[in-house]
Amino acid sequence: MKKLGRKYVEAAKKVDKNQSYSALEAAKLAKETSITNFDGTIDFAIKLNVDPKKADQQLRGSLVLPNGTGKTKRILVIAKGAAAEKAKEAGADYVGDKDMIDKIQNENWFDFDVIVATPDMMPELGKIGKILGPKGLMPNPKTNTVTPDPAKAIEDINKGMIEFRTDSYGNIHGILGKVSFDAEKLAENLEYAVRTIARMKPASVKGKFITSISISATMGPGIKVDQNSFDI
Repeated sequence: MKKLGRKYVEAAKKVDKNQSYSALEAAKLAKETSITNFDGTIDFAIKLNVDPKKADQQLRGSLVLPNGTGKTKRILVIAKGAAAEKAKEAGADYVGDKDMIDKIQNENWFDFDVIVATPDMMPELGKIGKILGPKGLMPNPKTNTVTPDPAKAIEDINKGMIEFRTDSYGNIHGILGKVSFDAEKLAENLEYAVRTIARMKPASVKGKFITSISISATMGPGIKVDQNSFDI
């Protein structure tokens, strides 16, 4: 059994494992129980009543947090012509077409965090799907990273867009913001994320959709969030 560090043990004492906190209370507690020496992140985990083996119950999407994430992402846009020019104007870190795809394939180049592509470039990009897929970098229409308007996607990413998908256990994980954020802003981000995901309930899911919600600081203890905190 892994031995827990002293800082973690002390932080965990502040959390009542038998209590579910309001979104704001949980956000405040997550900030208090951050044990890193740097400005870590506050993350959320939502457990869903889904069967990930069923295609219609595999949730995937993106949302733009109202208060951003506090993190900057390096954006690569795969596009040609006017779309490429607009992407450059919108502030993409890298813009190209087949030249960038070749660079990834031949040079093992990954100096970016997200790829946005226009639909016409997907056949070319699909040729390196086996390289991008395992790294979670393959663009997808469901996450708005395959779009004829990459400039809008860049704007959303810079505002604080996060991508999410159910894992093999039916959980969705994501970032809410930085520890340095005001608790109120973290709570607003959580409320928005929960409401967005709640609206995605598949028709084939019967009964309660969201079964539990928790948040935690980087390397900090998990904090249960009361679902009654949300208007869902």
